[in-house]
Amino acid sequence: MGAELAPAKINLTLHVTGQRADGYHLLDSLVVFTEAGDHVSARKLQGLSLSITGREGAGLGTGADNLVLRAARLMGASDLALTLEKNLPLSSGIGGGSSDAAACLRLVARVTGAPLPAMRAVLGLGADVPVCLAPRPCRMQGIGETLTPVPNLPPFWMVLVNPRVEVPTPQVFRALAQRDNAPMPSALPDWHDTGALFAFLAEQRNDLQPPACRIAPQIGLVLDALDAAQGCALARMSGSGATCFGMFAARAEAEHAAQVLQAAHPEWWVVPTGLLAGQ
Repeated sequence: MGAELAPAKINLTLHVTGQRADGYHLLDSLVVFTEAGDHVSARKLQGLSLSITGREGAGLGTGADNLVLRAARLMGASDLALTLEKNLPLSSGIGGGSSDAAACLRLVARVTGAPLPAMRAVLGLGADVPVCLAPRPCRMQGIGETLTPVPNLPPFWMVLVNPRVEVPTPQVFRALAQRDNAPMPSALPDWHDTGALFAFLAEQRNDLQPPACRIAPQIGLVLDALDAAQGCALARMSGSGATCFGMFAARAEAEHAAQVLQAAHPEWWVVPTGLLAGQ
């Protein structure tokens, strides 16, 4: 019946600017999506079911609490056999589960004609699901519900690297020393070229990177390796980790760096990728 890409979500910046009384943290983040991702597909079959394929699917259950099934039930789906092709590492800071859920919402809406749920219901699946629902560059604020498109982003390439360690998000937030950090500038600049974007990003932060590195020192090793790669303009962790990204001006530089990194560290997950088409 159809398939949807669930692209990796990359936090180019992640400023933690406060914490609400209910415990949710307030964020200010510049988010992009990549060509690399999972895939969600569906075919007609009696009942609602989910099967998982892909190299990264081991250990991911298909029980009722799976985010893809929760998204399908939220859409009122029935008589669909869903398949999740898992290509992104689990619990890795690049929105895999949230993007999978968002892809399922889009897919069910497309094949059944049902409308997408209201924002409050989408947020109930997870704070990152709304930003993944329309995967394009944007500024994400609040707890993830305030989204501002960032059009005409200069082109660049990335190398995504995960050292095969899981860093639980609640543990990283608990280790955060300060929760009322400065946001990004109120008005983002118009980046006239890739160099201007890289220079801006170098002045920004991921406030979760230092505590994540303390919890999992392997993240620091990844960042050092990316930073040393030829052509890498910036190396940073995405989300709460442990996936990091290196930014490159040219595709050939990113692909070469990925080959060198994978050869030196065959135990790491290493993927070169560009921005999702249409961004």
